[in-house]
Amino acid sequence: MLDRSHFQSIDWILIALTLVNSFIGVVMIHSSAHYIPGSQAQKQIFFIFIGILFMFVFISVDYNFFVEYSPYIYLIVVLVLWGMLMFGSLTAGTKSWIRLPFIRIQPSEITKVAMILVLAYLFREFRPSFISIKLGLFSSGLVAIPLFLVALQPDLGTALTYLPILLGALLLAGINKKTWIWLIIIALVLGFLGWNFFLKDYQKDRIRTLIFPQKDPLGTGYHTLQSKIAIGSGGLFGKGYKEGTQSQLRFLPARHTDFIFSVIGEEFGFAGIIVVLSLYFIFISRLLISVYKSRDRAGVYIVFMVFLMFASQFLINVLMTVGLLPVAGIPLPLYSYGGSSLVTNYIAVGLVVNVKMRRFVNI
Repeated sequence: MLDRSHFQSIDWILIALTLVNSFIGVVMIHSSAHYIPGSQAQKQIFFIFIGILFMFVFISVDYNFFVEYSPYIYLIVVLVLWGMLMFGSLTAGTKSWIRLPFIRIQPSEITKVAMILVLAYLFREFRPSFISIKLGLFSSGLVAIPLFLVALQPDLGTALTYLPILLGALLLAGINKKTWIWLIIIALVLGFLGWNFFLKDYQKDRIRTLIFPQKDPLGTGYHTLQSKIAIGSGGLFGKGYKEGTQSQLRFLPARHTDFIFSVIGEEFGFAGIIVVLSLYFIFISRLLISVYKSRDRAGVYIVFMVFLMFASQFLINVLMTVGLLPVAGIPLPLYSYGGSSLVTNYIAVGLVVNVKMRRFVNI
């Protein structure tokens, strides 16, 4: 638990950066969804407070406790994902949500934390310069199981966000040329099988649209084209708060979730985009710097994987909105509307603060 010395070692700057980015997200959610029934911005503020609560729970308990019990956490998460496929009900065409009386939970988001912890558990005692093929395949299998279950929901976008977490663990552990070759071969085989047997037609269309969005401007290319119009029309300083025509006239789909970055570009222009990119760069840089403040291997793995989780999702979402990647349903971390995603992000930040705070304890 926390004592006074721990409290003084908390990285309040990282927490402040998390809050600043989150509340900018609330402001943009209010602009893009103020006419939608349900008060999305107010719900997001509620999720922020829930996220803060969970963050401090994960700060209060030594992260090695979570690492030690991570195999059980991982097993529970996998069983929940399997149970959802077997017994879950469809919501918006997927089995991604568990409905509770006052809230919906998306276990595929919480899976990211479980995956980070179990990979830290697996590699915390690893000492050789390069991992063996056996260990590389085993760790990849740990990620492949939930990835496969989430892809079957189907939620391919969230499933793909697990890959940077695995990549972070493998990069830290060290991969020799032979192991890389095996992993690439397996990835190509899985990609071939996925394209021919598992991907839905609409998912294939999204990938094809990346190359030729103009061929179907009212269908699969609609999201990308409207997003590029929104960002481009913002100019240098934007059209003003709640004045974006693409978002306010509802031409831009998923404007308070996947395409919140497009709303920022339209309403605040290039200047607003630079501010958001700068704030986020400072935030993820703070995460990366925290890697060097870790005193044990488990802490190093946790912080680096959290860093890659945020950085990869941010990069994918931004590239998606400007048409350089297919529309994959990946939200902008801390900015996009969504309770499960936001709370997961706060838990991840809590783990990083935890590692950094206890750097003089776990020697």
